[in-house]
Amino acid sequence: MLQSIQSIFRIPELTRRIVWTLGLLMVYRLGGHIPTPGVNGAALESFFASQAGNTLFDLYDLFAGGNFSKATIFALGIMPYISASIVLQLFGAVIPYFERLQKEGEEGRKRINQYTRYGTVLLSVVQASGIAIFLEGLNRQYGMNIVAEPGFGFRLLTVLTMTSGTIFIMWLGEMITERGIGNGISLVIFIGIVARTPVEVINTIRSLQMGTINWLLLIVLIGLMLLVTAVVVMFTQAQRRIPVQYA
Repeated sequence: MLQSIQSIFRIPELTRRIVWTLGLLMVYRLGGHIPTPGVNGAALESFFASQAGNTLFDLYDLFAGGNFSKATIFALGIMPYISASIVLQLFGAVIPYFERLQKEGEEGRKRINQYTRYGTVLLSVVQASGIAIFLEGLNRQYGMNIVAEPGFGFRLLTVLTMTSGTIFIMWLGEMITERGIGNGISLVIFIGIVARTPVEVINTIRSLQMGTINWLLLIVLIGLMLLVTAVVVMFTQAQRRIPVQYA
């Protein structure tokens, strides 16, 4: 393994791709600290902390790398792009036009990718509008000063900011796929989840100290995590060897 790691720096092309990938992922993480204008990030984070474990937003926030609970410019994450991709795949099964595109090879794939981008923008606008209305609702429902100046101007600014953020993340993912290593979209999701690992480890240690969870439960959870990881790796590397005869 050590020899494989050393060989990475002996191949200029591979080194360049790794540096490119790490650089783009760092840009993604830095953008996750830029707040959406007009939102009190500290008050919003305090609200989500008080609601932890009681809402469905926690799962969404996990894939968004914690950006949703802070209402950053990357609050929507890459989920609109993934949703648009799934919708286009379903269209290929029920709409003849998209079915033909899927069979046209490289040219059809480019057209589908273009439609996916359009769908991403549309979904981002809808979701960002919902988030803006949701944030304004927190002001009225809980009396929290999360949105300084509610109204049409705030909603428009939120839609423009978060939609632009999602488009930028989509571009980062495509650049990683094209010039870096691996699938860019998957790496964006991965780095968002991994970034929360230190916080989760600290929270687990505190729970052990407070007696909320015991060592037996922790050992079982770690065992399940290792088992799931092993199964995923096994299926990923699985092969079915089929003998092929040539004339």
